[in-house]
Amino acid sequence: MKKYLLCIFLFSYTFSYAQRAIDYVNPFIGTAAHGHTYPGATVPFGMVQLSPDKGSQGWDWCSGYNYSDSIIQGFSHTHLSGTGIGDLCDISVLPVVGKQPSTDKILSHFSHGDEKASPGYYSVVLKDFNIKAEFTADTYCGFHRYTFPEAKDAMIRFDLGFAINWDAATSCGFKRINDSTFTGYRFSTGWAKDQRVYFAVRLSKPVKSVAFFEDKARVARDEVSNKNLMACMMFDTKPGEVIEMKVALSNANVAGAVAALNKESAIGFDAAKKNAETLWENELEKMTVKSTNKDLLQNFYTALYHSCLAPVTFSDINGNYKGVKGNEVKSAKPVYSIHSLWDIFRAEAPLFTLFQADRVTDIVNSYYAFYEQYGLLPIWDLGFNETNTMTGYHSIPIISDAIMKNIPGVDAAKLYDAMMKSAMQNIRGSDVYRQYGYVPQDKYGSSVTVTLEYAYDDWCIAQVAKKLGKTADYNVFMKRSGSWSNLFDSGIGFTRAKNADGKWVLPFDPYYSEHDPDKAMFTEGNSWQHSWFVPQDVYGLIAAHGGDAKFIGKLDSLFTVSSQLTGANVSNDISGLIGQYAHGNEPSHHIAYLYNYAGMPFKSAERASYIAKNLYTTKPDGLCGNEDCGQMSAWYVFTAMGFYPVNAASGEYVIGSPLLNETKLKMSSGKTFRLTAKNLTDKNIYVQSATLNGKPYTKSFITHGDMQKGGELVLMMGARPSLSWGVKPADRPGK
Repeated sequence: MKKYLLCIFLFSYTFSYAQRAIDYVNPFIGTAAHGHTYPGATVPFGMVQLSPDKGSQGWDWCSGYNYSDSIIQGFSHTHLSGTGIGDLCDISVLPVVGKQPSTDKILSHFSHGDEKASPGYYSVVLKDFNIKAEFTADTYCGFHRYTFPEAKDAMIRFDLGFAINWDAATSCGFKRINDSTFTGYRFSTGWAKDQRVYFAVRLSKPVKSVAFFEDKARVARDEVSNKNLMACMMFDTKPGEVIEMKVALSNANVAGAVAALNKESAIGFDAAKKNAETLWENELEKMTVKSTNKDLLQNFYTALYHSCLAPVTFSDINGNYKGVKGNEVKSAKPVYSIHSLWDIFRAEAPLFTLFQADRVTDIVNSYYAFYEQYGLLPIWDLGFNETNTMTGYHSIPIISDAIMKNIPGVDAAKLYDAMMKSAMQNIRGSDVYRQYGYVPQDKYGSSVTVTLEYAYDDWCIAQVAKKLGKTADYNVFMKRSGSWSNLFDSGIGFTRAKNADGKWVLPFDPYYSEHDPDKAMFTEGNSWQHSWFVPQDVYGLIAAHGGDAKFIGKLDSLFTVSSQLTGANVSNDISGLIGQYAHGNEPSHHIAYLYNYAGMPFKSAERASYIAKNLYTTKPDGLCGNEDCGQMSAWYVFTAMGFYPVNAASGEYVIGSPLLNETKLKMSSGKTFRLTAKNLTDKNIYVQSATLNGKPYTKSFITHGDMQKGGELVLMMGARPSLSWGVKPADRPGK
């Protein structure tokens, strides 16, 4: 019997730890339905995302790929992870045989059975050409490996005019340096109005010939330019012959791409793949977890992987990048772009402060670099283009969080000036927000969401003002942070729109959704979903509902009412519905944890546990909504560990119900923090008691400061709700 139990123990331990963290990652999760992720090869926060494109247009192909397809049009070098708008897909390449050089559209069928993806690697067999295509990457360079059949007409074709959705090439160039080296560029417009990518190519085998096409005309020159440009590189190949190719990128100039290419001159495909795996393992092993549930481990590490795909490195290997005004800018530190700020401020940014402090410094300083060039902090920066997508100015909570957590290398004084400038701008409804104390619907669309989010951003500014000793500013912005109450109707328990005359907009329907932001009152949602966004003043929101009991009752009803949505133009982003709770879109993400503020943390445990177990799976459609550059996954990472940052700039993490038996975090402070859930089972989801570093701990939240000190939080789990732990007012978050 002892030997039997020992075997069981060893099996359990092995199941949790035997594999590398990267072996649990499944890049296909989120590639189907509305997840909008890509499965291709990249490294953490890398400039290159080398992934297949189907050539399909539409919302569910925003990353260039959807698992439902069975064709491939090419493999391009830049991709967006989980966004709701399609762009990038720069420098498209396709290997073929049996085709003559032309500008004809070329597609190949493939089977998912012949497709593989893991961190830093992707491969597929192009069935129409019997070519195995493999890809890996480092920060600045994509590595291709093609295994060809015997052919006299093997070809690798660059299609620089290839584009999806909003994107369109405006100017492209290609230059032959010698028979195995080429350079070029692709300029485009779309969601990012001025996007520029420069590249350098080196092949392991000299080309037999090259055919260039400017638009549809074949030209006999070694340097060509056109907004629609193709370069067809021809080879003779033997059966099973391998041709390797490197494509290095820069967003500043060809010299940067060439420098990145030359750095990789002695590195072959296998070595590059191993290096990419090492980079991912080093990143993911910052969180070591225990569980005997393989699907849970796969979901967790895939979520952590997805959270490290963006933002991406924007400055090139020489430190240069294209600035906001199109000029070339030099930086001594890495500069990042692709900041989905409306999404990631909620959970991904606080997650980075736990284990990515050095990167947080560079990310925040990238916001400041954008501000210096543009005059305002970014709203949604794509390639140092201001897309002005979504509401609020949510670089502010990320900056505030970094300052309040004393992240090294963050200059609070200069960033405060930038925050003040953005808060006093006269665009995006902020002028009428200051004038009326709310955004009137007849003055600016999406008025309720804009008001709620500006109020939160104002609270964040107030905290920094207080830290810097700016008392007058603190008082002003704390008053502004209460603007949410001007649109809360306590008679019905919902936020709703008002016009400039102070009267409510009629009729009112909390189930109503309008996707057009100019006509909508709520951004990508309705009153049911947005009425809870007061993370800076949850106790004020509770009081407005009439106290704890009524607040709990209304919160319960959110999860139990009909999931029906009304309106002729309902937003597609409202997905993952449980009642009217919509986990597929970010405004709902903090709501399940609000019960802690009303003294019922066991209900937060129930809701968060249910969402994590039912709306995240290991299948391609395992995400119930857009991944949005890591936010959907960051929610899962936090929840699986057992806590969540309801107020993303407060330094508090509200405790729910851990999914993992143990989590060990390598904190940015250099310390190790461990969270252990004892007696955890599928039924034992409720915290009964807790200790922090061996001492009784009754609070239903943990602070960032306590975690940075290192130590261990032990949660004793049970099958029934505790009516004492975390219940007292002094033990609630946000006090």
